[in-house]
Amino acid sequence: MAIKIAVIGAGSVGFTRGICRDILTVPELQDTHFAYHDINEHNLDMVAQLMKRDIASNGVPATVQTTLSRREALEGANYVLSFVRVGGLEAFATDVDIPLKYGVDQCVGDTLGPGGIMYAQRGIPALLGFCKDIREVADPKCLFLNYSNPMAMLTWACNKYGGVRTVGLCHGVQGGHWQIASCIEGWARKHGHIGPEDKVTKKDVDIICAGINHQTWYVQIKWRGIDMIPHLLEAFESHPEFPKTEKVRIDMLKRFGYYSTESNGHLSEYVPWYRKRASEIMDWIDLGTWINGETGGYLRVCTEGRRWFEHDFPNWMEAPANEFTPEKRGEEHGSYIIESLETGRVYRGHFNVVNNGVITNLPDDAIIEAPGYVDRNGISMPIVGDLPLGCAAVCNVSVSVQRLGVEAAVHGDPLLLKQSMMMDPLTGAVCNPPEIWQMTDEMLVAGEEWLPQYSAAIADAKVRMNSGSLLPTKEYAGAARLPVKSLEEMEAKAEENRKRGSESDKAKK
Repeated sequence: MAIKIAVIGAGSVGFTRGICRDILTVPELQDTHFAYHDINEHNLDMVAQLMKRDIASNGVPATVQTTLSRREALEGANYVLSFVRVGGLEAFATDVDIPLKYGVDQCVGDTLGPGGIMYAQRGIPALLGFCKDIREVADPKCLFLNYSNPMAMLTWACNKYGGVRTVGLCHGVQGGHWQIASCIEGWARKHGHIGPEDKVTKKDVDIICAGINHQTWYVQIKWRGIDMIPHLLEAFESHPEFPKTEKVRIDMLKRFGYYSTESNGHLSEYVPWYRKRASEIMDWIDLGTWINGETGGYLRVCTEGRRWFEHDFPNWMEAPANEFTPEKRGEEHGSYIIESLETGRVYRGHFNVVNNGVITNLPDDAIIEAPGYVDRNGISMPIVGDLPLGCAAVCNVSVSVQRLGVEAAVHGDPLLLKQSMMMDPLTGAVCNPPEIWQMTDEMLVAGEEWLPQYSAAIADAKVRMNSGSLLPTKEYAGAARLPVKSLEEMEAKAEENRKRGSESDKAKK
């Protein structure tokens, strides 16, 4: 009997089309029924047209249903995928632009920092609404696979308050894995371990990653049985590209002894050291690719991507359909988890789950990211043990921010929200408490449309913001802000933009 997979936020073309392609490469899953839901009917229709054409071109019996009713999409679903961004790009812009007035310069702003915290305030009530519908109308054994950010906070809320089995999924581990393989290849060639034409691929390098989402550490790396951790700094510093593009990650490797999964720009905004002084930010970032640290880089890329998809959609429909073949399958965990649960084939990946003792020096209630195994029996998480002490310390600071942010969002508590902002490493490095209080008020007022749980707090914040006795702020575009490209500029690199638009990971080369 065909399984039903509900996709919430299906108007996200990269994620939706990519994951569904991956699922349909599995022969046993090619009769899957997909139920697509989005609040934007136009985006939903465009993605559904592309997916239906892909299905017809590949001659598989899968079906696609579109609906503006979430409960209809979730009814009887065996799996639910969430790709939502509550408030869309309009809200995302306030997450980046308001903190800049107070000197907080973010590259992404969707995981930690003022942007990530406010993103959670919008997203948690929405996902708890999803959970309520899942409990009431989905299959009783339904698994919720959350791809939405901020990953840890949303997954935390769903597991604690949503009453639905929820696993968070991210591609960060895979991204760093290929970098490590590339560095080992150069190191091995330099030391005579391989010939000048020999290659080192991800399959040759065994890794164990553990930590929290976007702050996961490669705590074990082995190549040909060699422990590569002691050699990793030399390998990265000798690489032809990474000393320029991954300065923050290499500096963290130098000072903490382990490489972090997340990109240079992301990592720079999670800790207090690299973006605190505008005059120093360019020392740590690179503008070759937005993910290397550009101010508001992800907001720019998402804005350009949405405009481009709207503009270029007729060409997408005329381009060759996606092929449902093993070699075209992506690396996102979701399809492999569903395949393992349905067929019994074993899959190993890194998953975001409630800790419950998996990482012994992080709190049990935190959402950790660690290796897991999937088969027909379910998802199993082996015990990792202690993280290295410094790595655990970095993670524990973020966990405190996340816990406060989750409780603030669930209860609409402005005091907990402001305490979460104060505990955020970058915000605390840049702002004093009165500035943080005022910035949070400003962000609450700007987000009123998407923050119903804060209605009373927003009314109070409006009074304070209109009092005439505000702290001064500045017009500040950030240390490394680039303009949004016009459609004419994007047309000059049309094929590149089509390729990037079709990827779920917008940082792929």
